[in-house]
Formats: sequence, structure tokens, C-alpha cells
Amino acid sequence: AMIDIDWSRIDTVFLDMDGTLLDLYFDNHFWREHMPRRYAEYHGLDEAVARAHLDQHYERHAGTLNWYCLDFWSSELALDIVQLKEEVAHLIAVRPDVPAFLQAVRASGRRIVMVTNAHPKSLGLKMRETRIDAYFDALISSHQVGLPKEHPDFWQGLQAIEPFDKERTLFVDDSLPVLQSAQAYGIAHLLAVCNPDSRQPPKDCGVFAAITSFEQVMPDT
Repeated sequence: AMIDIDWSRIDTVFLDMDGTLLDLYFDNHFWREHMPRRYAEYHGLDEAVARAHLDQHYERHAGTLNWYCLDFWSSELALDIVQLKEEVAHLIAVRPDVPAFLQAVRASGRRIVMVTNAHPKSLGLKMRETRIDAYFDALISSHQVGLPKEHPDFWQGLQAIEPFDKERTLFVDDSLPVLQSAQAYGIAHLLAVCNPDSRQPPKDCGVFAAITSFEQVMPDT
């Protein structure tokens, strides 16, 4: 079904990366399958034990900037996370509905900015693999702001790097806590992506207007 977006009221489009533009399967596979396997090998542990141990670490830092920081995890777990990501980089994939959408937004003359919690090293790896950075006016990692997108003060911090009119900005993300934070700040146009991982069933997006494909919200040409 088409989602009704009044494009005449939008000048700026902020887009999340993982689970929104890229299939979240890569990240889910990396943190839930590849990491525990490597961690188990490295520490001589049973894989189930390694997974339980990592889950404790993950829970402790969820929703913080550390959670998204590859340098933090590299030191915390004594593993080269960037190197481990390289091992499964072939799984990084752009959602099939994304290039046409990015092209259309770009052609419409609107400002298009990636706003991601991903660490700059992860962002670099993903842009190298997908080349979608060519569509963007700017790529911003929350590490530049010093707060994750979930944090209520993130958006004010973003204003200093990338000034925007919250009344005339569309923001698309697959994380409900992030969308709630953007809503609290007053970003007028919000969309939730409900099928971030192509190998998982769609999730409930609560109160937010929800899409499973960007074909549902193409800008007027």
C-alpha cells in the first residue's frame, strides 16, 4: 500500500543505514553467529558459552554509544572487529528497493543525508562494498555527535553538524527507540521500516507509519 507523504513539505531526507538502506541480515549474522564462533575459537570455549558471554556484554551496553563502537568492542573482547567484519563482508547488501528511491530523492533536488549509529569504520566498510555514498550530500555517524540517536539530545547535537528544519525533514529508521527520540525532538515526518532483516518476519512498528519497501513512498517526479 502507498503511504501518503506530502513531499511538498519536505526539504531534507535523513536516512538510517543498517536495516533501512542495507539488509540487517549482515549485522544480525555478524553479532549473533560469526562473532560467537570466532570468540569461541579464540578463547577455546564452547560456542553456546561464548554466545551467552557475548549476550551479557551486549545487554550491558545496548543503546549506548559503546554498543556501536568497533574500537570499544575490539578492546573489550580482545578481537579485531573490523577484521572479523571483513571476513563476512560479502553478506553486506543494499535493500533492492533502495537505489531507485535514492535516485528519485536526489533527482528531486532535496538534501539527502545518512544519519547512522554505525561506527565510522563500519560505515567505511559498508560504503566500500555498496557504493551508495554517491547518492548522499553527507554521511553522519552518531560518533561525530558523541551521542547515539536514541539519546534525546542527539538531534540538537546533529543540528550543529547538519542544520535542518525539523518541520520540513523526513526521517526513516528501523529502530523504534530511535524514531521515538526523533519524534520527541519534533521531526515532523517519520517512517518506520518494518522488515529490516530479509530473513526475519516483519515486526510491529507501533504508532509509526510503516513501510516494507521504499516503493511505497517514492517522491513525486
